[in-house]
Amino acid sequence: MLTIDVAIVGGGPAGLAAGIAASKAGAKVLLISEDIKPGGQLIKQTHKFFGSSEYYAGIRGYEIAKKLSHEAEKAGVKIWINSVVYGIFNDKTLGVMKNDKLQLLKAKKIIFACGALEKVINFPGWTLPGVMLAGAAQTMVNVHRVLPGKRCLMIGSGNVGLVISYQLLQAGIDVVAVVEKLPRIGGYGVHASKIRRLGVPILTSHTIKRAHGRREVEAATVVALDECGQPIPGSEKRFKVDMICLAVGLRPNIELPLMAGCKTMYLPALGGFVPIHDENMETTKDDIYVAGDTSGVEEASTAIITGRLAGISVSEKLGYLSRDEANELKIKLRKHLDELRSGPFGMKRKIAKQKLIQAATSLKKGR
Repeated sequence: MLTIDVAIVGGGPAGLAAGIAASKAGAKVLLISEDIKPGGQLIKQTHKFFGSSEYYAGIRGYEIAKKLSHEAEKAGVKIWINSVVYGIFNDKTLGVMKNDKLQLLKAKKIIFACGALEKVINFPGWTLPGVMLAGAAQTMVNVHRVLPGKRCLMIGSGNVGLVISYQLLQAGIDVVAVVEKLPRIGGYGVHASKIRRLGVPILTSHTIKRAHGRREVEAATVVALDECGQPIPGSEKRFKVDMICLAVGLRPNIELPLMAGCKTMYLPALGGFVPIHDENMETTKDDIYVAGDTSGVEEASTAIITGRLAGISVSEKLGYLSRDEANELKIKLRKHLDELRSGPFGMKRKIAKQKLIQAATSLKKGR
């Protein structure tokens, strides 16, 4: 059985950032990713990031993935790709499927940076070929260079729906409309403006009624909603499409933390059920940490910061950093988190995070 200081599950921005921070401090780190290369969602993101230069503003997602991967390797992080963690056992032992072989890995500290899962809605015809999650369409277009269709209806106007709509347009797919059940656009205005300038209508207070087709998607009907969210008879619009993308939200991927016995809290602002964790990213189970979207769905910059926080925290616990050294780094990172969560989109998440920290503190005091 392999024994390691720190095992990180997930090779996205949070996992890579955690690995870099812990490895630079002196810890022996193994990062486990199920993907063909590190980077997580970054490898299929062709848009430039916002924010500060410290968190890669002005750089495209796939380029950030390369930078983080290179930095991780340079720092000494050992990376297993095409590897799946299938379970965790009582003594912090991970079961890993690597190269079609089962392996056991024992870690002193574990960081779960497993990302998020896309939510789904169902409607008549939702099982037809051509109905897909927006992330799947993005992967097909930006990673595999395959067009999943020619005419698309996008369901959901959050940042995911808006950004992927623009990327589908860049790939040559005609996005006939973006449909949003709320009376307002869910994502940033800059993303909405980009697709509107290209002639894509955004239908707020609308939802999909049904998909049409015998063996695959051939058309879709949307309907307007009243103030109570109920369909308005006679308001139906029919679009000829061969693909329908669902961008209706994300939820934290918490299966492994649940298997480990971590307690959770339901917080809609963070995507649903979230592992309760303190300001050091440690869960209710000693020596098990979370970072990135597993700790609550936010932005990629936040994932990097929470990953660094987790990496620094485990390094301190292992004795590779003194309390003063760790606190100096943590104070800076927490300040950056506060700045990211200060706007209208971030304030609800900031309040939700405070609830998690309070819950973690109460639980640890009650032991």
